Amino acid sequence: MAALFAVLGVLHFAKPRPFERIVPHALPRKKELVYASGAVELACAAGLLHPRTRRAAGVASAGLLVAVFPANVQMALDLNRKGSPAAKAVAFARLPLQVPLIRAALKAAREQ
Repeated sequence: MAALFAVLGVLHFAKPRPFERIVPHALPRKKELVYASGAVELACAAGLLHPRTRRAAGVASAGLLVAVFPANVQMALDLNRKGSPAAKAVAFARLPLQVPLIRAALKAAREQ
């Protein structure tokens, strides 16, 4: 989980444009939101690596996954309108996969 958050956190800064496109349309300041979520992902990744911070980082990771879920929904809706059948399938298949990720984050919070 730490590796996933680390890679995604770096990508938020290295290639923010794809993440900006999936920020829900009603939200302003998309680039700032992408950078903020990337910073939180990096902090969660670092926190998950150390037993002293793992509990807080696991809870924060679960919260982050819940917070960014609307972006995943936005991506699925956008691809449903103009994406290929394969892209649509992947986007909608990703939505229920958030549940095991949230569970894994909460499990990490319980590990010392």
